[in-house]
Amino acid sequence: MQPVLNIEDIRAVELRLADEGISLAELMRRAGLAAAREVLQLEEARQVTVFAGSGNNGGDGWVAAEELTRRGIAARVVSAIPPAVLKSDLARNAALSAEAAGVEILLDPSEDELMELLDGTDIALDGIFGTGFRGAPRAPYDLWIDCLNASGTRVVAIDVPSGLSAQTGHAEGSCVVADVTVTMLALKPGLVADQGRDVCGSIVVAPLAEQTERLVIEAEPIAWRAELEDYLNVVPQPTSAIDKFTRGSVLVIGGSTRFPGAPMMAAMAAARAGAGYVTLAVPASIAAIVQTQMLEIPVVPLPTTEEGVFAPEAADYLDRLVAGKDVVLIGPGMRVSSGPAELVSRLMQMDVPLVVDADGLNCLARLTENNIESFPEILRRDAKLVLTPHRGELGRLVDMVDTPPDSLVGCIDAAQRILWADGGSELCIVAKGSGTACVGVEAAVLPKPGPAALATAGSGDVLAGIMASLLAQTNVDDSDLPILCALACEVHGYAGSIAAERFGSRGVMARDVIDATGVAMDTLSEHISFPEMALEG
Repeated sequence: MQPVLNIEDIRAVELRLADEGISLAELMRRAGLAAAREVLQLEEARQVTVFAGSGNNGGDGWVAAEELTRRGIAARVVSAIPPAVLKSDLARNAALSAEAAGVEILLDPSEDELMELLDGTDIALDGIFGTGFRGAPRAPYDLWIDCLNASGTRVVAIDVPSGLSAQTGHAEGSCVVADVTVTMLALKPGLVADQGRDVCGSIVVAPLAEQTERLVIEAEPIAWRAELEDYLNVVPQPTSAIDKFTRGSVLVIGGSTRFPGAPMMAAMAAARAGAGYVTLAVPASIAAIVQTQMLEIPVVPLPTTEEGVFAPEAADYLDRLVAGKDVVLIGPGMRVSSGPAELVSRLMQMDVPLVVDADGLNCLARLTENNIESFPEILRRDAKLVLTPHRGELGRLVDMVDTPPDSLVGCIDAAQRILWADGGSELCIVAKGSGTACVGVEAAVLPKPGPAALATAGSGDVLAGIMASLLAQTNVDDSDLPILCALACEVHGYAGSIAAERFGSRGVMARDVIDATGVAMDTLSEHISFPEMALEG
């Protein structure tokens, strides 16, 4: 797994490296060389233009320009001010060295001059802002960024695309859209979520020192980005010595007159992901409709109110329904009222692995007055528990109804608050978003994100079904629960990619993802077990 560090922790690692004999000036030199090496790997790199800001990120750019010039590449630097008046000592020394080496310098060019310059540029190296940047770019840097993006020139960003917050993944104004980002020491959370996914291109991590790996781990990463080999211990292993019951039994509870389709999609996804026996419990008011669509899945009607939702007495049937089930999934489409809330409350007290999704989470928020931290006894149970909130649902759980988390780091922080209140190890919170975090007590695991095609109604129900299915098929330790949940996210994402190839990125519906889930599961399982196989998509 690849560690992901908060920005302040990156700075701490830099200081620790300095304590171990690698000065900040040497780190700048190595960062510039790392950026230059990435440029040199691009075949079309003949004329390179470096955009250097006034800080240390610009200093990296000056170092890169000098190295490229030394290697015979025509490199020139765009700077707002002369090298001699740069305020940063490190950046000024790097710029003066590049100037002495014969690097061409263009001071504060106009828009027309910039566009003409970029027209003759093969590769642009973005060294305008670094990881400490906040807010919106000001003149002249906003103009530089706009010209870079308008030119169509291939861009390599140093550490972070300028204009993007490396911490939050947000851009308040103009932001460089890079083809490659060479980030130093470790991944930062803003690179792998929200706008970071659109503007970073491919990400290369440059460690800069042999001590870096140790120091990064000692800095306690905020999260770990999963790689396929990390799933080896949790992927269901193929065997012929099974039957429909030993492949895992899942009970899905959900639905209402208004939303009859949500639990059906969750149940079908659980079956497509490999569960051998799936049962679906729905309000009696929609049972007949559901039964006509679910030929392979038994449908159980439960008492219903006049409003078409579960009645409170539906909870009296849970003991019989849950008996023999490996996992229960509750929540898709069931609305929020006293009956569904009673079902959730009763299930939380039962000794069965549980996945709570959608309105199941909203019922939990209702039961805990939108502040689940104050009701830790509800979460404390002997069986595994997975909560799958999107950002709005997560906000309702942690008293942030009006201001839900709006970034990956915000979601991880909110999820950890729930975990610390619970104090147990059998809980995992899957904080869904453009960058999803599977947060457990010991670690937050970041699965490879799926395509934008998954942003469609019902997609979350499909993910919940896949998650319940994998949990039913695999007997994992509590410490591996976040890894298992991350695998479910990757299966979901790969199924979305398969569906997008068939129906187009804008034409995918949840049912298409369900139909691709089995193929996605098989392909990922084979690639995890045999990493030498090429994985496309």
